Amino acid sequence: MSHPQSYEILLVPEHVEETTEAAGSSGAIRSAVVAATGETGASGYPRYSGEGVVADIDPATHAVEALLVDGAELDYGLSVRIKEKNADDDADSSPDNGADSSAAG
Repeated sequence: MSHPQSYEILLVPEHVEETTEAAGSSGAIRSAVVAATGETGASGYPRYSGEGVVADIDPATHAVEALLVDGAELDYGLSVRIKEKNADDDADSSPDNGADSSAAG
């Protein structure tokens, strides 16, 4: 199974409802594009890194299994959403709920 080569990680307030607008980059308080490192994280899933974010992402479910933002775990009150990045350009698939503030690295 081939894994996506990059994702956009969106950090959003936990209370934000999952709507097209809220799940988009405009609803995020921080976003980062992470690329596959070729390594497997401690969680056992492929590791992605970029722009101060390191994430272990399950390619089958698009769940964020571990996350570090600037070297620290995700703050309470924040949740993670991801969007798969296509190789062509910045086009992406629909957002998926990845994990919530319980994601750890």
